[in-house]
Amino acid sequence: MKRYTIEEVARELGMTQKGVRRYVASGELVAAKRNSSYSITEEALETFKSYLLSGGARAREQELSSRYHATAPSPTLFSASDFLADGEEPNRYGDSVRMVDISGHWEHPGASQMTFVDLFSGAGGLSKGLEMAGLQGICGLDFFEAAGATYRRNFKHPFIHGDIREEETKKAFYRAVKKELGGRPLRLVVGGFPCQGFSMAGNRIVDDPRNSLYKELVAIVSKLRPDFVVCENVKGLRTMLGGKVEQKILSDFQAIGYDMRVTTLCAADYGTPQKRERVVFMGNRKGLVNCYPLPLLSPEEYVTTGEAIGDLMTHPEDAAFNHVPTRHRPEMAERIAATPEGRSLYHGYSDSWKKCPWDAPSCTIKENHGGVNLHPRLPRVLTAREMARLQSFPDDFIFEGPKSKQLVQIGNAVPPILGKAIGLAVRYSAGELS
Repeated sequence: MKRYTIEEVARELGMTQKGVRRYVASGELVAAKRNSSYSITEEALETFKSYLLSGGARAREQELSSRYHATAPSPTLFSASDFLADGEEPNRYGDSVRMVDISGHWEHPGASQMTFVDLFSGAGGLSKGLEMAGLQGICGLDFFEAAGATYRRNFKHPFIHGDIREEETKKAFYRAVKKELGGRPLRLVVGGFPCQGFSMAGNRIVDDPRNSLYKELVAIVSKLRPDFVVCENVKGLRTMLGGKVEQKILSDFQAIGYDMRVTTLCAADYGTPQKRERVVFMGNRKGLVNCYPLPLLSPEEYVTTGEAIGDLMTHPEDAAFNHVPTRHRPEMAERIAATPEGRSLYHGYSDSWKKCPWDAPSCTIKENHGGVNLHPRLPRVLTAREMARLQSFPDDFIFEGPKSKQLVQIGNAVPPILGKAIGLAVRYSAGELS
């Protein structure tokens, strides 16, 4: 039967060795002592994992950093510091991660040697942000044809259009990456994978054909072996299946050699005029601390909708600028005008056809089967350019395709300013910034 050392168990669970030894001392983790060393059987380790995930350690103040969320049997025996890497501490979302001050590099980040590829790139919001942080784009990949046209227009590096599950698409992607790198190492893989396919059978997450996109992300990371990985998704992923989806993602990347952390970031904290929250997984295979960006702004300093799009109220219609106002029927325009800020035009809809507040950051920008955001001052929906402004895209970032597809691209995008903050934090993790 396989046996593990204290060091191996700590690495497996994402804990410090001190934390593991305290579990051994309390008897919760069964271990055999030989001379001055402990050994843990595979069966004992699996039993201990089940104990943690079942809530058996519910009294613990902080559990397994961001990998297993439970609490310990005796707050006098254990503390959160047992599970943190150097410099990590609980943030406002309750996640034990290292937050770094990026403000000194925000205006002038300088060029980085870090290269990245963007899977499920869409129009390239995250890619744009990473380039704003100084990183070097190598290749984007997505199946959405209009988003691909936008990506190609706005970036100098290649874009591969196709289904990531298809062998020919992957071959084309690997060829493009190898050619663009030209012998340089690939430092970072980023991807915002779909999350609808996770499901349960008993107490475990089962294979589901809809999970294949996520599995392709893990497989590509395993093949390319970048130093760092960043995955982003909707905040709701954190509570899917009682938190087990989050745990599975952490453990799947751990299994291929990446120590991962996870927390939620709010785009408004970094200057995006929108309260858009995203869950962000960060990992590396170099034994480094995964860093997250400290907020640059307090809520009182957030950029408002009015500040972001006020000047566009008198801007002439300009298709080349993605600024084409929708012409509504008179009765529709009246209904839009009468809708209060922060409310939806239609009862029963929480996000679609919602009116953005003027003197606060926008509500979440999205395009949901025609349900777009309402302008807070004019009796119409937002234009693509107004939506892009609220997503923090620069004005020289032009979207391709018909207007309907432009709105989908913008609504699905990661705000570039949030991507910039993430990119600077990764550079801290890599030791490029301090």
